[in-house]
Amino acid sequence: VLDSQYGMYVWPCAVVLAQYLWAHRRSLPGKRVLEIGAGVSLPGVVAARCGAQVILSDSEELPQCLQSCRSSCLMNRLPHLPVLGLTWGRVSPELLSLAPIDIILGSDVFFDPKDFEDILTTIYFLMEKNPQAQFWTTYQVRSADWSIEALLYKWNLKSIHVPLHSFGADKEHLASSSMPGRHTIEMMIISLAQSEGT
Repeated sequence: VLDSQYGMYVWPCAVVLAQYLWAHRRSLPGKRVLEIGAGVSLPGVVAARCGAQVILSDSEELPQCLQSCRSSCLMNRLPHLPVLGLTWGRVSPELLSLAPIDIILGSDVFFDPKDFEDILTTIYFLMEKNPQAQFWTTYQVRSADWSIEALLYKWNLKSIHVPLHSFGADKEHLASSSMPGRHTIEMMIISLAQSEGT
């Protein structure tokens, strides 16, 4: 799959994260949600349909992904959902001017290890501005060697694992894919770690 096409496909992680949102739909009305690396925007669209105030974002360098976000909004009768170009690791005027956020969504953003620190830098920046925010993320286990643990520590972040069976997402049909290979999906919630003085 070419880099430019990552955001043009509904990956299994998006379906699992959408299931988590659906399982927590009663807590979403009025919540301020930002989806990063949104692509076709399934999790963000589900959150919006459940009553959250959603902003969709993808890389400003991938206009076709931003257009995909807009198309998803139109197809789901959400024409007024904002779509922003936000590139991980880059402090842009769009990032600086974001309204307060309660939840950040990211499905399968931990795809390429070269992006891991840029993603967590962006998450840390957002959480410094929104200390109570959480990053709800699903990822596909692609290599036992890939880990964000050291980066979480570096950026003063912590994570908790969310078992898929706890929200009915351990069913094979939810995380299946027509793509070849094994598709083990995991979910975690990342938040700011408490500083020593608090």
